[in-house]
Amino acid sequence: MPSAPDQHAMTMVIRKLKSIAPLLDTDRRAIESLPVRIHNLDARQDIVRDGDKPSHCCLIIDGWACRYKLLSQGKRQILSFHIAGDIPDLQSLHVPTMDHSLGTLTKATVAFIPHDSLRDLTVRHPGIAAIFWRDTLIDAGIFREWLVSMGQRSAFEHVAHLFCELYLKLQAVGLAGNYRCPLPVTQADLADALGLTSVHINRVLQEMRGKTLITLRSRTLVIEAWDELLRISEFDPTYLHLERRAAA
Repeated sequence: MPSAPDQHAMTMVIRKLKSIAPLLDTDRRAIESLPVRIHNLDARQDIVRDGDKPSHCCLIIDGWACRYKLLSQGKRQILSFHIAGDIPDLQSLHVPTMDHSLGTLTKATVAFIPHDSLRDLTVRHPGIAAIFWRDTLIDAGIFREWLVSMGQRSAFEHVAHLFCELYLKLQAVGLAGNYRCPLPVTQADLADALGLTSVHINRVLQEMRGKTLITLRSRTLVIEAWDELLRISEFDPTYLHLERRAAA
């Protein structure tokens, strides 16, 4: 019988998968039976590194993580943020060598799931394989939106767009509501994700506060003017393909 931490791990991934696609009871039970190893990690700790050949996938149970690339001069580009329920290195099932790193941004609890167990699961349950495929396709859609923001949105629009995205992703798995969500990342993290400087990020956040669009304190983001943030960033949630959204 799975232990309490194992059950919590599977609850989080099931919640995430149900937010993007219907999940049969038989598939849910199969996911719940997966073997996992639970690890508690410190903030700023690598989970898997560029060039590694992992034998397992990582499920985020609690805390935040990010995909990133590190250049030789020490410059970091954050490629995506990840929250509880995400399996950010799912592609390692089929692409054996990591072409980027995955690390924690905060203290985090993660579950390692063996590749062999996941491959067997997808063979026995094609519905789960389809949902995993959908998850990676949604990831690709998020990458496209980030690329548009990098190339065409102003810094103000870019930050606004990211805040809308993060809020909806957190809301979909029950980690946000009433236009309030955790945001336990630094201005340096935001700068590395958005291709801006920390000084520029600070100016944008100050302007957003001045316009009463957001409140940001104690690692919590409160969106004071949701419709205005949507309008400014031209945010269209279609690319997130959320099957289920809780009430705001």
